[in-house]
Amino acid sequence: MKILHTSDWHLGKKLDNFSRHSEQIEVLNEIAGIVEHEKVDVVIVSGDLFDAFNPPVESVELFYKTLKKMAGNGERAVICIAGNHDSPDRIEAPEPLARECGIIFAGNPNTKLSCFKLDTGLEIIQSEPGFFELKLPHSADRLRLLITPYANEYRLKAFLGTENQEEELRNLLTKKWNILAETYCDTKGINILISHLFFVKKGAEPPKEPDDEKPILHVGGAQAIYSENIPRQMQYAALGHLHRMQTIDSVPCPVVYCGSPLSYSFSEANQKKFVMLLELRPGLEATIQAIELVSGKKLMRHRAEGVQNAISWLANNQNCLVELTISTDNYLNATDRKLLSQVHEGIIQIIPEVKFSNTNLQENGKEINLSKGMEELFAEYFNYSKGLPPDEQLMNLFREVLSVETEDPKL
Repeated sequence: MKILHTSDWHLGKKLDNFSRHSEQIEVLNEIAGIVEHEKVDVVIVSGDLFDAFNPPVESVELFYKTLKKMAGNGERAVICIAGNHDSPDRIEAPEPLARECGIIFAGNPNTKLSCFKLDTGLEIIQSEPGFFELKLPHSADRLRLLITPYANEYRLKAFLGTENQEEELRNLLTKKWNILAETYCDTKGINILISHLFFVKKGAEPPKEPDDEKPILHVGGAQAIYSENIPRQMQYAALGHLHRMQTIDSVPCPVVYCGSPLSYSFSEANQKKFVMLLELRPGLEATIQAIELVSGKKLMRHRAEGVQNAISWLANNQNCLVELTISTDNYLNATDRKLLSQVHEGIIQIIPEVKFSNTNLQENGKEINLSKGMEELFAEYFNYSKGLPPDEQLMNLFREVLSVETEDPKL
């Protein structure tokens, strides 16, 4: 069985005010081409399908057209779960129609999918909340899937049916996953976990969440899940949320964030992007191939000494989006900015580093570096204005403000 794992499409996302829609068309066409060329049996999209709860119409249209193309009128299964940027209700709304095309949506961790059978032979054989089993048109092996779309910790615990809100989420998930795995996931079929949560290897330094990404690890969010919490029966864990392709652990199986198909913030500058192609057989280890994606513009950060140096570099680096830092003796004037924009259409930000002379700013070393993340800038500003760093409680409140969602003010 061949499975393609992709995630974090973030359709509708902009880089500041710069639209990425045309690049998203290109890269989704590239992924659909890989699906067809490799004769993939199943496509997994593990969350953050859109960038917002209410995406632009053009992004919704691109999403459904791409999934329909990948599904090939039910010749292969396309499985999509909701991430922390997605509205679960929006994701699940077209499910009755989508499954007729071979497209399967799960918006909530307790989603129970309806069993169905297509003329192509694609069939959901059995289903219960957090699990379903597939029979595929072109593979004799059955595919068993544990699915845990994103939900905050409160909702996850409610879905898992616990009355003890203090019990650790990872323990509750482990119990639920193990019950499902022991019941349905023997070595006669292929077993995969799909999730959009924050996974780490216990004892290892946690990976960094991308800039401009609504963080999962925050007050009211969901705590990190350990790779050791994954049932031993699983042969692959297809994860979404982190934008850089990385393997969190190889035990009990490859635990993989495949990353986003495009670089969506300048913290991802110069990153290569991939989809993961898996070949699986019952009871055996997965064979994994990372296929590099080549569509879309590169994101580049460049620091130039003076305007003329910047103009020269921009002229030689046209096919990219740029965060440009310019070190100058004086503030940039309108003429300078016009010259820069005429040379390059993809300048997203210009960060001036003005070499102040005889000013309090220089004497006190209070230059602001706008390339830093929001949390770091807030901490520096608080320290500067109050004379002491913010405590952890205040930082948690700030993180919660950054991650506010409009889904349900009560939760």
